[in-house]
Amino acid sequence: MTQIRIEPLTADAFAPFGDVLAPKPAPDRMINAGRCERHHALATVERHGGEAIISIFRSDPVSLPYECALLERHPLGSQAFMPMGQGAWLSVVAPDVDGRPGTPRGFLVPSGVGVNLRAGVWHGVLTPLDNAADFLVVDREGDGVNLQEVTIPPVVFDR
Repeated sequence: MTQIRIEPLTADAFAPFGDVLAPKPAPDRMINAGRCERHHALATVERHGGEAIISIFRSDPVSLPYECALLERHPLGSQAFMPMGQGAWLSVVAPDVDGRPGTPRGFLVPSGVGVNLRAGVWHGVLTPLDNAADFLVVDREGDGVNLQEVTIPPVVFDR
């Protein structure tokens, strides 16, 4: 079984798969009479003819080391995950290699930070660490097949 070291989440390291959803070092502008920072357009919603929808996903926790054997992707739309509570979580992603997932990578996503996966990016299921968690999810609803799932030889992620 392959073991993969979890990487810290940085915008540069995650760029091939999508966007990091976290405040910028400085806000784009102040709003609400100067009481609110606006960190504008952190990501875009890819929807290829469908509607952008907002959902809440409630996920059971995992513990490290974590064994991953299922990846999925959504070829017709992006998918953003923003935790609604505290706690780090694991984002497993993989490049596409001729229509199949390549070598997975695991990113430790800090508490209060989300990710936006580009359309077609292979990824694992939601993996909050140690405690169940709710995530605000923005993705696509509409015509067409927008879910592909594959099993892979198990990969273990650990620190």
